Amino acid sequence: MIFIGVPLCLISCVVAAAAMGFATSKAVDAVARQPEASGKINAILLLGLALTESAAIYGFVAALIMMLTQG
Repeated sequence: MIFIGVPLCLISCVVAAAAMGFATSKAVDAVARQPEASGKINAILLLGLALTESAAIYGFVAALIMMLTQG
C-alpha cells in the first residue's frame, strides 16, 4: 500500500506548485493594472504563498514518514 500512499501525498506538492505559479501570475497582472497598490498586493501574495508552501511541506513530510517507517 506504500506505492499508493506516497504518490497521493506527493500530489499536494504538485498542486501547490501549480497554485503558486497561478497566484504569482495573477499578482503580476494585478500590479501591472494598478501599480500604486503593489505593496498591498505583495503582502497578500507572500502570505498566500507561505500558506500554500506549508501544505506542500506537510504532504512531503507525510510521504517521507511513510517511506521511512515501512520497515
